[in-house]
Amino acid sequence: MPKIERALISVSDKSGLLPFAKRLHRMGVHLISTGGTAQVLKDNKIPVQEVSDVTGFPEMLDGRVKTLHPKIHAGILAQDFQHKEIKEYGIKPIDLVVVSLYPFEQTAQAQDKTENDLIENIDIGGVALIRAAAKNFKRVTVVIDPLDYDAVIEEMSEHAGKTSEDFRKKMAAKAYLRTASYDAAIGEVFNTDPLPGKFALSLTQTDALRYGENPHQRAAFYTKNGVLPLQQFQGKQLSFNNYLDIDAGLQLAAEFSQALAVIIKHTNPCGVGLDKESIFEAFLKAREADPTSYFGSIIVLNRDLTESIAREVIKDFVEVIVSPHISEEAKQILSEKKNLRLIQIDIRENSKPSLDIRRVLNGFLVQEKLSTSQDEKREVVTRRMPTPEENEALEFVWRIVKHVKSNAIVVGGANQTYGVGAGQMNRLLSVELAVKNLFNKKNVVLASDAFFPFRDNIDLMAKHNVTAVIQPGGSLRDQEVIDACNEHNIAMVFTKTRYFVH
Repeated sequence: MPKIERALISVSDKSGLLPFAKRLHRMGVHLISTGGTAQVLKDNKIPVQEVSDVTGFPEMLDGRVKTLHPKIHAGILAQDFQHKEIKEYGIKPIDLVVVSLYPFEQTAQAQDKTENDLIENIDIGGVALIRAAAKNFKRVTVVIDPLDYDAVIEEMSEHAGKTSEDFRKKMAAKAYLRTASYDAAIGEVFNTDPLPGKFALSLTQTDALRYGENPHQRAAFYTKNGVLPLQQFQGKQLSFNNYLDIDAGLQLAAEFSQALAVIIKHTNPCGVGLDKESIFEAFLKAREADPTSYFGSIIVLNRDLTESIAREVIKDFVEVIVSPHISEEAKQILSEKKNLRLIQIDIRENSKPSLDIRRVLNGFLVQEKLSTSQDEKREVVTRRMPTPEENEALEFVWRIVKHVKSNAIVVGGANQTYGVGAGQMNRLLSVELAVKNLFNKKNVVLASDAFFPFRDNIDLMAKHNVTAVIQPGGSLRDQEVIDACNEHNIAMVFTKTRYFVH
């Protein structure tokens, strides 16, 4: 393996370029570059040869064609230089290829982008260079990330101007993942089919997590744009479970325009409080709904985290607090709890509907994200109609139940949950869990994410002062369930929409 003597550099991202190029030059590497990159090097008095001088052709079509030439690609792809054509056409080897692609992903995120902006930020020559260099990693070193510049210099210093094959192979793998991600991003932007025949995701690691679901599991968080969607002001590094719980709370909090606080445990809401104006009152209601589960929980607010809430939170052990804005006074108070993770995030922006993707067997399940159905055809199926107060409460618990793992039952009033039954193997168990702490509460309503298979669920509700129920309906025994409601003077509403969450 000969030492690196010629390097082609063509980078959209110029960060770290100058110190890297200077060190390569001092190590005796001949630099070749394209228009914009070459000009930056020249302006900083770093010797460089333009690609057009190598190929004998100028850049064409306003820069669309620069490096797509045999004297470039043969110089990269040649396994050795004994080929007849190599000698015949005077092609010289290129040993190091340094490329960063046009910023298509960043352009796609811009609010004022046009279709032409997107098209002009689709890199052609850069992708071809990367793939060619990665294919020939036995001889060529490819670099696509400025963060790897120092590693290249270290390799060359340790190996007398060369790089090791293990390093080249590692860089090639990183290069192919980059081009795959880049093409996936382009396909995703132009695709209009929510479930296309070929499915690809462009993701960038944005947070190395403290650990996975358990401490011995490694984990990371990935986003499409490589930007972390939250600010963490204090506390331990987030874990896999923290992210799951934060997302569960965000999805629920975004359901309501009024002030809402939700307390999350293991991705399920254990307490939800609503208030027309005061987030503090909403928080108190959420905590009161299940004070036992509040310990070690995650709190998500859809309003600013205030000083009054902070003073309450420091009284107990809480894992994470999430809010769209955190006051300086609240930050100061909560700083007493060093391990408490304090998160600021745009709730509305990060709860927009997208695809739900889950790994199963040797593949993936992909579905549209669960949102409030536009096809609901609500019908009161009992003799008694819900009162206006019951209707308000039914609307509240129905919007919550679709954020609870099935079998899901939520009981509550118009602005507070009283009990949640989640993830049980039969619906009666979920009802038992949801109603067991109601004590003497009056005018309780109940939501179920799916139909009731037997009337025993209704009989149990009646013993705990449940006065109105909302559920999808659709059971073979619907009439039996309706009859039970009529016997107990319970109003029941069918929605014709199921909200299973597994």
